[in-house]
Order: sequence, then C-alpha cells, then structure tokens
Amino acid sequence: MPTLVSFDGRLLPPARARISVFDRGFLYGDSIYEVLRTYGGRPFELPAHLTRLGRSARLIGLRLPLRAAAFRRRIGAALHAARNRESYVRVIVTRGEGPIGLDPALAVRPHVLVIVRPLHAPPAEIYRRGVSVSVVDVRRNLRQAIDPAAKTGNYLNNVLALREARARGGYEALMLDARGRVAEGSTSNVFAVFGARVVTPPLDGILAGVTRGLVLALAGRLGLEARERPLRPEDLRRADELFLTSTLRELVPIVRVDGRRVGAGTPGPTTLRLLETFRRRASGASR
Repeated sequence: MPTLVSFDGRLLPPARARISVFDRGFLYGDSIYEVLRTYGGRPFELPAHLTRLGRSARLIGLRLPLRAAAFRRRIGAALHAARNRESYVRVIVTRGEGPIGLDPALAVRPHVLVIVRPLHAPPAEIYRRGVSVSVVDVRRNLRQAIDPAAKTGNYLNNVLALREARARGGYEALMLDARGRVAEGSTSNVFAVFGARVVTPPLDGILAGVTRGLVLALAGRLGLEARERPLRPEDLRRADELFLTSTLRELVPIVRVDGRRVGAGTPGPTTLRLLETFRRRASGASR
C-alpha cells in the first residue's frame, strides 16, 4: 500500500479517508500542517518539523490533541505500513468540525491526518541547469493578518503567487513583503550569494524553513559568512548566485530572475557545494 492515510490513528487507503464537509480546515483553511520527507526510509529532521507544528498551533490558538511522541508513533506506523523506499509525508491538524460559523469555539475536536505516499524527487535537470523565477505582484501576508510564521492550510496567498509566476514562465514565485523587501518563495526560502557571503531574509514575516536553518548552519561550517538580513529586488540582480531551499527540493539553483541572468547563468559553485554538503548530511542522518 504505497499511498495511505492515517486518520486519527486509523490507517486507511486514500479512497476511504474522508473528512466532513463541515470541517473547518475545508471551510476556512483553519488547519496547520507540515511536510517532510525520508532519507533511507527515515523521516528527516522530524523533531524540527514537530516543533514548528507546535509553533503554528500556538500562533492560531489551536490546541494539539497529541504530544510529540504520539505524532512520531503515528508517522512511524504509516511509514511502516506504506513500505515505500522513500516517502513524502504530510501531517495535518484541523480544528475539527461543528456548526457553520467563524467562531473557533464551534469546533468539537481536532483531527490529525498523516498522508504518506512515494517520494517523487524533482528531476535532476533542475539541479544541473537551474531554474527561472519571477518576482510577483502578489505580496506576502502581513504578520498582523495571517502570520507567515504559521504553516496553515490557508494557502491562497501562495497559490495566487505561484499562479502568477507560472503565467510568466517562472518555476517559482518570489514574493515581496508589504515594504517591498524579498520575503520568500511560494513554497520555499530564498538565498543570495555575494562572494563568500550567503544571505537570506530574516525571520520577520516569513516561514522558518527547516532546510533554511540547516543551510545557514552548514554554510558556517564550510567557512562561508552566513547572514540573515533584508534583501531587496535590486539585491537579487547583483547577486553572484541565488538558490531556493525547501524540504522536498533541498537546494535549487536559480539562474534567471524575470528573464535576467543571475551571475554566469548557470548553477554557481557555492550553491552546488552547499547542495552536496546538505545531501551528505541528510544521507548520514538516515543511517
């Protein structure tokens, strides 16, 4: 059973995993989630993902129905039952169902879903040739609206950003914040390389990517100067290299922004060195 769903602890095939149309995750995006992947069949950086799940819950006032150990057991049981060589894992917690209405108190109890399916890694070509991205008009949510630090099911902001980027021929959207600073991709964090400096926007209105944090640590170990500071669109144009980070895609070189070449127009040496180091770290953690 390569794809299955753990629904409140019951392992089900996808066709039998059904949620109420009155669930608040369906009606309002009133839910949180995490996506992780396995290396060597083991979930990578699971404690960091569960910590972020707890942070997301606190930010939207959702009480998690399980402790971290119980989440680990459910994820482990689903992975064991699926028996994939490598898996994509999505953990979702919805506030639950109840009478239609905005008041969160109408929800009866949260639901916990764990979706496991075979991992479909990105094509090798995107690492060899790099990708083009577009700086889109859709802005990242204000922290005072829906804090981007919470990974919620209310994802329309990101959906519209990626839609705009794809219409322009971009692989990914780069979103700006309300002040016109570079925030993040629709499903990724963004890094710029200036000589021996690796720079990424600070955690001020963006999601704290797990891969982002690892790359910052790895850059320091490689003797690079890793910094968190604001980036503006013009900084992207003068960068020697740019790359994206995400759980499923690891590090993806950016070779064009809005049709303008980045550096030499090919994946840069610092990006490729970090990617190789990251993959060694991930493979070593699976043993």
